[in-house]
Amino acid sequence: MTIEIIPTIAALRVRLDDARTKGARVGLVPTMGYLHAGHTSLMAAARAENDLAVTSIFVNPLQFAAGEDLTDYPRDLTRDIALASDAGVDVVFTPSVDEMYPFGAVLTTVTVDQISTLWEGATRPTHFAGVATVVAKLFAITGPCRAYFGEKDFQQLAVVRRMAADLSLPVSVVGCPIVREADGLALSSRNVYLGRDERAAATVLRRALDDGLAAIESGQRCAAEVIAAMTARVATEPLAQLDYCAAVDANSFLQPEWLSDEIRLLIACRVGRPRLIDNAGVMIIE
Repeated sequence: MTIEIIPTIAALRVRLDDARTKGARVGLVPTMGYLHAGHTSLMAAARAENDLAVTSIFVNPLQFAAGEDLTDYPRDLTRDIALASDAGVDVVFTPSVDEMYPFGAVLTTVTVDQISTLWEGATRPTHFAGVATVVAKLFAITGPCRAYFGEKDFQQLAVVRRMAADLSLPVSVVGCPIVREADGLALSSRNVYLGRDERAAATVLRRALDDGLAAIESGQRCAAEVIAAMTARVATEPLAQLDYCAAVDANSFLQPEWLSDEIRLLIACRVGRPRLIDNAGVMIIE
């Protein structure tokens, strides 16, 4: 079946409402395009678990602060549509900025308190409001569905889950595992910015997470010591500039003094031009 390209909100609503009246279950994968295997793994999950798989391709200006890479963010719609088709997507929603924000300035925003103020939220203060606003809009446009997000952006996943729950949206938010290169680098659309030496250096994020996990697995429960192990690993890579690393409660994103229960290790580094993030989870059972 030929993939459908739908550029307008009204047409997408008609298409999905019609599918649901016939009993179809809808799976949604929101993206900003420049797709990679991480995105297509989400699409494959949406295809396997639903009757109609939908992906959106929209570079959302609200989640870029001044000086960030909105203008240069990589785009290749023809390639993206081909990859989505190969992954089994039925419908690609490709709205313009004017279609999504017809009045220009956006006066209504969605903010998820607490979760969005730490770590990525502290470094990029407007980012999660932009994410939550556009995702709430996509959920309102799509209607009842399952929505698939990668765990690489683990804090974003938590923000979206809480937003959907707090607003009683008819959406089940599904987190899917991080997809990595053979050397451990998490797939990201921004990896295209890495030069050869920077690409090799970027693997330090995963190696730092592995050191943190190893410390926990050896019995270390002091958060400061686990963070120190991660920080020391990043310090061995001169091309990596550490933004933060943390060991947080996976639900609150607060950093405890002593680690217990479900913990998420977080890391963010600038490697050359791009700023990269990664994370790893561990359950501590005493």
